[in-house]
Amino acid sequence: MTAPQRCLAAKRATVLLVDDHPIVRQGLAQLINQEPDMAVCGQAEDAAGAFRIIAAQRPDIVVLDISLRGPDGLSLLKDIRLSDSRLPVLILSMHDESLYAERALRSGANGYIMKQEATETVLEAIRRILNGEIYVSDRISKRLLKQIYSNPSEGSPIEALSDRELTVFRLIGKGRATREIADDLHVSVKTVESYQAHIKEKLSLKNSRQLFQHAFQWVTREDAP
Repeated sequence: MTAPQRCLAAKRATVLLVDDHPIVRQGLAQLINQEPDMAVCGQAEDAAGAFRIIAAQRPDIVVLDISLRGPDGLSLLKDIRLSDSRLPVLILSMHDESLYAERALRSGANGYIMKQEATETVLEAIRRILNGEIYVSDRISKRLLKQIYSNPSEGSPIEALSDRELTVFRLIGKGRATREIADDLHVSVKTVESYQAHIKEKLSLKNSRQLFQHAFQWVTREDAP
């Protein structure tokens, strides 16, 4: 960042963008930098880059995607919370909020919004979180309230997966081999195989072929426009 940019950002709320797609980051940066009360202070595509910028720039808020290079956004969020319990984090993702929003909030996020929302909604979410609020869609807000005041209804079996199991399941659906998943998550192959066994048990799948088919179908539905 050049000196003039640093000076400009100092007069606004500073935003760190963490997303593995450069085009998405550039679009968000352009959107945010047009606003008089906020400015992007850095961009990262993975957890390591995010932590470097957090240490150097001390942003006022992090806008974070779930799909990243290496450990995913939920893992990064948990690591951020271990080092800074008060840094606001907004999850901005293509992944279905009905499956991920509550997980993100449990992991310490201050809000969750899907990428297909209008740009004005993204800016509103950032401002409300900076103001100390929690931001989720009306649909998720009603769902969470319903869970508080009544017995939660039975959801998809996938909701029974832990955060890390869900990450492994998503990577399987994207065609990643066990060794590749282990490298991405910085764990052993044996650990990934253990996750796979738990997933098969929870989803009542008989073998690895069924696991791949189920994961592939789920990822395909998730990525559909």
